[in-house]
Amino acid sequence: MQMKVTQTDCDLTLDRERLKQEIRSTYGRVAEEPNGEFHFHRGPEYAASMLGYDRAELDALPDAVTAPFAGVGNPFQAGPLPRGSRVIDLGSGSGMDCLLAARRVGPEGEVVGLDMTDAMLRTAAAGAAAIGADHVRFERTDIANLPFDNASVDVAISNGVINLSPEKARVFAELYRVVRRGGRVQFADIVLDAELSAGARNDIELWVG
Repeated sequence: MQMKVTQTDCDLTLDRERLKQEIRSTYGRVAEEPNGEFHFHRGPEYAASMLGYDRAELDALPDAVTAPFAGVGNPFQAGPLPRGSRVIDLGSGSGMDCLLAARRVGPEGEVVGLDMTDAMLRTAAAGAAAIGADHVRFERTDIANLPFDNASVDVAISNGVINLSPEKARVFAELYRVVRRGGRVQFADIVLDAELSAGARNDIELWVG
């Protein structure tokens, strides 16, 4: 796998632990009240109509898993997941992408969802249990510290989460470490093509929003 990381970090003076706590708080509320007042899109209708997800596949998943979905794209459009492969999902949220990945890799494969929001992890684990997806598991972790051996992952996916990390270079270094030679990273995210002011870069409200 070849990966070139350009400028992914900026001068930050914000409290990184406070930022992570604010992210946990916001997405914890999304997990528990997916129809609440948030400024970003959520749910299966949004995923199908705007991001190209297969509506029939989403209808087969528990509502509790699809309702809090708040991704920004569709990582599955980047390429098929090989049958029997090991897939990890950085910032797995309610587990929707993990359960879709589980169908693609089959029971001989493995899917591991990684998130740092307890409410999302509970929702995701319950969803996997509800459909009998025994080859899916979820772990609480910071995506800048992946709990995997070197070259032990076939495909890493992510959906709208890497942009939330203040340690992007470290996230990509971890991906480079854990994805095996010939493996893939498939992610959808938000990218700005304009330089932000120092004030904007260090505004926690803007990061979380």
